[in-house]
Amino acid sequence: MKIRGTKAIVTGGASGLGAATVTALREQGAEVAIFDIDEEKGRKLAAETGARLYRVDVTDEANVAQAMDDFCAGGDVHILVNCAGIAPTMKLFIHEGLHRLDVFERVQAVNSTGTFISSLQFASRPREPRDGGDESGVIINTSSIAAQDGQMGHIAYAASKAAVEAMTLPMARELASSKVRVIAIAPGLFDSGMASFSHARRPDSPGQQVPHPSRLGQPEEFANLVLHVIENPMINGCLIRIDGALRLGLL
Repeated sequence: MKIRGTKAIVTGGASGLGAATVTALREQGAEVAIFDIDEEKGRKLAAETGARLYRVDVTDEANVAQAMDDFCAGGDVHILVNCAGIAPTMKLFIHEGLHRLDVFERVQAVNSTGTFISSLQFASRPREPRDGGDESGVIINTSSIAAQDGQMGHIAYAASKAAVEAMTLPMARELASSKVRVIAIAPGLFDSGMASFSHARRPDSPGQQVPHPSRLGQPEEFANLVLHVIENPMINGCLIRIDGALRLGLL
């Protein structure tokens, strides 16, 4: 799908991987909506890029639907990139007792249910095909290598990102008749607010665990992959790892 002239939504677009994606899409000529609960960062990025900011809690279906209705009123939206997520660390057994159920449920609500809500609301809206009728939409969801290489202390996070990975193929199959593709990207260690799950315990060498290149990934590299996925019509129904050949160890 050609990006220039399209309309795109990026959830969690105010910071980190989402902000880099917003910037990259705007540079390619897309009209972009930032869906984020962080209004301060969102306003700053919107002013810098010319994107539109909507204060959106991705766990609130009515909130997501209202924001999409408003943004879609100016024309069809063909791209959705779900970057909203949280990554608290908590082991099964902690000083205060057991892993808190409310923490587990909150991570699932934001990372997996929030991704599902946004994808569902996007997919349910009619849109005219682009590029000669071959494509009607692209949904890109953010999983994590933690879904496959989960570390201690990240049961909730790994479970939520595994759910994002698992919904990719069946969603792509269901939406194939509507000419909408669905892809999941699984970042490794990136220099963003979400990159806490491994190198937080090793602040002296955060990128040295990565075989090559031996450094943290940059949010712009994630955004570049998003652009390629949008423009390559044969990428569908799959998970793409972007991790420098990293496989997370025990800690």
